[in-house]
Amino acid sequence: MKNQPTKLFLSFFLFGFLQAFGQYTDVINSNKPGFSESPYSVGTGVYQFESSIFFKNTSIEPTFTIPQSAGFDLLFRTSFLFEKLELNTHLTYQKDKVAFKNIFTSHYNTSGLSNLTVAAKYLIFQQEFTDKSKEVRSWKRRMAFDKKRLIPSVALYVGLNTDFVNDIYKTQKMTPKFGLLLQNDLSDDLNIITNVYFDKMGTDFEEFSYIVTATQNFSDRWSAFFENQGVFLKYQNYTNIAAGLAYLQNKNLQINISGRMLFEGKSSGFYAGLGVSYRINKHKDSYIELDDSGQEILREKDYRGGFFKRLLSNFKKSDPREKLRKENKRSRKKTTTRRSKGGLFGLFSKKNKKPETDIEKLERELKELDKEIKKEEKAKEKKNRKADKKSKKAKKKKVETEEEKLEREIKELEEEIKREEKQEKKKKDNN
Repeated sequence: MKNQPTKLFLSFFLFGFLQAFGQYTDVINSNKPGFSESPYSVGTGVYQFESSIFFKNTSIEPTFTIPQSAGFDLLFRTSFLFEKLELNTHLTYQKDKVAFKNIFTSHYNTSGLSNLTVAAKYLIFQQEFTDKSKEVRSWKRRMAFDKKRLIPSVALYVGLNTDFVNDIYKTQKMTPKFGLLLQNDLSDDLNIITNVYFDKMGTDFEEFSYIVTATQNFSDRWSAFFENQGVFLKYQNYTNIAAGLAYLQNKNLQINISGRMLFEGKSSGFYAGLGVSYRINKHKDSYIELDDSGQEILREKDYRGGFFKRLLSNFKKSDPREKLRKENKRSRKKTTTRRSKGGLFGLFSKKNKKPETDIEKLERELKELDKEIKKEEKAKEKKNRKADKKSKKAKKKKVETEEEKLEREIKELEEEIKREEKQEKKKKDNN
């Protein structure tokens, strides 16, 4: 009977999963430093370790409390059956200070596992968005908010809490854990993750909890998160508010730090954590996708994914053998294979020209059209200037001709007057 939930779970996920979208990303996709979990898996052939050390301190309240804890948390994630399916193991080892407060206060220390959960999650719905980068005719449409982003991607979570833990955390039997994982990608740099869990069913420690996490990418390496968690138990409720930073060291290594304000029943305190996430990447794509000209499609930056996903291609040297990721609604594009260099160490080999995309072609044609229009405007302006110059010259020539005509007429009149004077003088001399 104990194995029945596991069998039902495997039967459910092994039925009709021939179509799977890519979950693999070129840059590590970590859930840390938050407590929430993304609906996306790490992808097949990836072995990811998300670890952290933490310290927790709260006030001592009647009667039994755990006011102080320090320990190590580890989440191991992998996928080997389907891209959408992820298997993970979560364990926490910690040293606790257990206090009893009544008339007098006493305490003792104990250490051991506080949590050991084996689980699986499956992405049942992945939201697809309109590619606004191809919208070049309307700035308003290009910058408009895509209402599809309000509909989250959805995954189901099923886990099994083992009872191989310290005595103070035992429930006396293995218990199931069910969860609903949601993610809204409000933009390329901002997403909101919502988790809802029903845990430790069938025991006196049943709990219902929620986690809401907002994550913001500030650059290719730096991200921040803000989180609120609420846990509802039979006799009291817990809540905490958290914030933290994550730094991408390289495409397989992330470092993070976080802090929390805790409110556990009547107790209050803080939680601090420092973590490292690392993955062993053995992922291999199962097919090669070609464009219309028969060239292999190279992967470019993929902005989507789970918690604190980064872009690495901006600050690494280009390498045709390196796997790139194309941003196209999480569909996986195949990488280029290793090619022979040719010539002397490849120095005289021809460089493969990257196939021109539709948007690049359209932008090139727009630039050429703009250049042609400017060229025609310059030619027209030059022609107009030339015509104006010719017109002024002709007008000037015409004015000069009229002046010459006037001068000529004046000269002719003067000559006629002189002739008449000579004739009159001659007549007088004859008389």
